Amino acid sequence: MKQKHKQIIQWINIQIKAITPGKNAVKGASLGLLTTTAFFWLVYSIRIYNKLNDPWILLLSLVVVLAVILFAFVIRWVLKLLNNVPAFYKLALFITWPLLIFMSSKSIISALIIVLASLCGAVILVLKRTKYQNLSKSKKIITGLGTIIGFGGFIALGVLYYQDGFDVDPITNAALSSDSNIQQIRAISPSEKGFYTVRTLTYGSGKDLHRPEYGAEVNIKTDSVNGLAFIDNWKGLGGWYSEKYFGFDSRSLPLNARVWYPDGEGPFPLALIVHGAVDMHYYSDAGYEYLGELLASKGIILASVDQNFINGSHFGALAKENDARGWLLLEHLKVWHEWNKKEDNLFYEKIDTSKLALIGHSRGGEAVAHAAMFNKLPFYPDDASIKFDYNFNIKSIVAIAPMDGQYEPAGSRTEIEDIDYFVIHGSQDADVSSYMGSQQYERITFKDSLYHFKSGLYIYGANHGQFNTVWGNNDTYNPFLGLLNLKQLISAENQIKIAQVYISSFLDITLRNKNEYLPLFVDSRVGKAWLPETIYLNQFEDSNLKTVANFDEDFDVSTMTCDGGKVNTKNLSVWREQEIKLKWEKKGSRALIAGWYYDIENKKKSIESVPDSLIASYTMSLSSTSLDSSSVLVFSMAESKESANPKSEGKWVKNNSNKKNEDTNKNDDEKKEDKEDKMKAEKPIDFTIQLSDSSGQEVSFPLSKFSPLQREIEVIITKTGFIKDDKQSEMVFQTFYFPVNDFQKINPNFNLSNIENIKFIFDKNESGVVAIDNIGFMKIF
Repeated sequence: MKQKHKQIIQWINIQIKAITPGKNAVKGASLGLLTTTAFFWLVYSIRIYNKLNDPWILLLSLVVVLAVILFAFVIRWVLKLLNNVPAFYKLALFITWPLLIFMSSKSIISALIIVLASLCGAVILVLKRTKYQNLSKSKKIITGLGTIIGFGGFIALGVLYYQDGFDVDPITNAALSSDSNIQQIRAISPSEKGFYTVRTLTYGSGKDLHRPEYGAEVNIKTDSVNGLAFIDNWKGLGGWYSEKYFGFDSRSLPLNARVWYPDGEGPFPLALIVHGAVDMHYYSDAGYEYLGELLASKGIILASVDQNFINGSHFGALAKENDARGWLLLEHLKVWHEWNKKEDNLFYEKIDTSKLALIGHSRGGEAVAHAAMFNKLPFYPDDASIKFDYNFNIKSIVAIAPMDGQYEPAGSRTEIEDIDYFVIHGSQDADVSSYMGSQQYERITFKDSLYHFKSGLYIYGANHGQFNTVWGNNDTYNPFLGLLNLKQLISAENQIKIAQVYISSFLDITLRNKNEYLPLFVDSRVGKAWLPETIYLNQFEDSNLKTVANFDEDFDVSTMTCDGGKVNTKNLSVWREQEIKLKWEKKGSRALIAGWYYDIENKKKSIESVPDSLIASYTMSLSSTSLDSSSVLVFSMAESKESANPKSEGKWVKNNSNKKNEDTNKNDDEKKEDKEDKMKAEKPIDFTIQLSDSSGQEVSFPLSKFSPLQREIEVIITKTGFIKDDKQSEMVFQTFYFPVNDFQKINPNFNLSNIENIKFIFDKNESGVVAIDNIGFMKIF
């Protein structure tokens, strides 16, 4: 049998050898391929030349050929090098490289570890088998260098790993440089605990295999619900493992939650909070105790909903499940409404079902928007055979560092009407590193006659995980925490304090009508005594806003949103209206992009030396807008990092060929001047705002009357970012707020009932580019 097998193998080898092309065939194939391609390339080049009639095209085609040939030789040389790599080391590379990439997600770290580990391993085995004294002089030197680089490199990596990170250039807090006298809110801090004694309990299936609080020790048992229609991919290895671990599949999802409630008669408002997607073993629902204790002490019931069972694991994730997250919240609300009517239930008539709120974090922050939309729909938008009949009185939504677009109902993004919305996000977020909640913010509209508002808060130094005490400072959930740059991170205590102040005050407003906290959502400085010091960017819009210009109506940059409005500009170096881009996606709204650049030849001169005739401006002519003393001028604005002088290249450049040599030959005084110029360019942006009425009366005031514009915040998320200078940033808008009654203090003759022009005069910085959106008027608080 063995002999027969050997004969078969020999016969196969003979047949393969018989049909293997010989040297002549290979050479002929090579020449044929080269000749045919050369012919087609020649024809292609000539036809392009005949069409464009430009002789440079022929030269370009020749350059392309030479570049391709050079590239081919380089690739062949690299492959030859790889072919000469010893087989065992090559096998080790193929095994270790993907594993290191998987663990670190950083190719630069993986490459570094491969080099250092190779050196260390080579040194150890050489010294063990050959002995140092038996090496030649040259190999002794190489072995010594390998020892220093290999082991020294690992020691250096270890030192860097266990550091929090590196210092970055300090960022000027524009809000603190304002001359405005900020009036503090005269109220108790929203983070101060109330007078209610706080009680806790859990409810759930009573069948949890791993947590007694939802198993044998559960306080209130609940029925499971069938989520098959909302989790359509509970299958494969991930689905199998989830079912094995939890003991159920998507047909019997439990309704589990931890509850903090006030000890009192009630009825009390109810809020549900839901976590996001980390590993399903990493139970997240306990991480909001700091909110539960605070809100319950103030008379609001908080239930932290367990959805760990629809999170993924290392065996696979249950993707496209965010509709299930939202739907489950509504099923929880249904249970609460039933309890409120049951005389034998602890919560009988203790829930104010007219005052409900949803809070979500990460994917949960997206899910609460889905829940709010589903709540008002008669059918599931992806399958109308499934009826909805919820219609609960959900008053408000809080989204903590949310995702957006993980689930798209009927292929579109979720839209919400007539619900108050608050989104909070951190600049140092290493998980959802783009301000995704600002997209949902744009898709919230107010149409009924009640007062509504939406607001955003962007926090310099806040991360993703510290809003949940279980998650903490590891946003990547990689066990190698030292890969992250934690130096720019604010403390967990401070991040929790910010969340308590803002989430508590938002619920105080929306569920308890404590409107004295509203100014906090326009300007964090009014709550300065309550908040840790960092940079806060507030976004705000309410149902009273009468928009003058939001730049979404058409592509004509000379027109405005309001009827009859016209735009005039002078000396702008940048002027367009375009979609706002975030790090990851588009924001879903257009904005004005305006830039100015003053080429001041004498660097010692300031912007005051620029003639008025050259100062850039943007003027909006209105069709006689009538206001009263209760009105406020508002708009949103962000810095754009693009060039303020885009025509500084190409045909516009004069005498620029020796610039590199000039920079190299600068003396110390000139370099000092350059540094001063850079600092001047990075100072917060300010400009003049001018309004005029129909009789020609004017009022002028600086942007900094409220606050200068914060420069775009740059952060470095990982330690490798310092090696590559990988600074991340995006346009985050800030709301500016100017009460109209201040205008008449500036000019008593100014007529509020007949405003004709709003003018932005860019007269305080030598250059800059800004994005401006949602210019209009609303009512003062």
